[in-house]
Amino acid sequence: MFGLDDRIVAFSDGGSIWIVLAVAVLLGLRHATDPDHLAAVSTLVAGGRDRAGRRASELGLAWGLGHGLTLFVFGLPILLLDSYLPERVQQGAETALAIVIVYLAVRLLIRWRRGAFHEHTHTHGDLDHSHVHVGHGHRHARGRLGAFGIGLVHGMGGSAGVGILLVASIESTALSVASLAVLAVFTAVSMTMLSGSFGRALVARPVSAAFGGVAPVLGTASLAFGIWYATAAWSLAPYPF
Repeated sequence: MFGLDDRIVAFSDGGSIWIVLAVAVLLGLRHATDPDHLAAVSTLVAGGRDRAGRRASELGLAWGLGHGLTLFVFGLPILLLDSYLPERVQQGAETALAIVIVYLAVRLLIRWRRGAFHEHTHTHGDLDHSHVHVGHGHRHARGRLGAFGIGLVHGMGGSAGVGILLVASIESTALSVASLAVLAVFTAVSMTMLSGSFGRALVARPVSAAFGGVAPVLGTASLAFGIWYATAAWSLAPYPF
């Protein structure tokens, strides 16, 4: 993003195996901050019925594992065979990712419109306690499976390809494969951390109390980003990241 990956990977030039692997760790940790990841994770967590930090971390882990899996699987042919996905397939993957972002944004907006984030006030003794109602009965296993599926699609995206290309510049094939595995693992780690932090922020006051007003803004911004991302995938709009 904005050439940051190139600056990070420059530290590995002529470095030892440990420096190269450390660079792969940094690339993986930074990868979750790409705009498409931020748009997806924010609406994925915010649109869930349970936004607690632990539950959000579980969604982020499932998402990151799916992302890391396709990142590694589609990265191996590049490292071993110098074989890339056809351009149309790559564009199709980017378009599918854009559709996922749009879906998550629309889901968030629909739940907000139906009043899923309205605030309740309860009295405990002499104290009034308020919280945002987010619904009940969410099937967590289904949520994790859905997040894993989103990650599988996400891992085929172009932003993941940047990290693969940087890893592919390593001369040693064995070291490049090891670096790709480290990149995939720490991408999952960073996504788990990002999702958990976002989930904890959403349930903390005063964000929780104001979330009814934040949700439509977040949903609309993600919806606009998803539409733009689809047009950028087909070179109909610039992609500056």
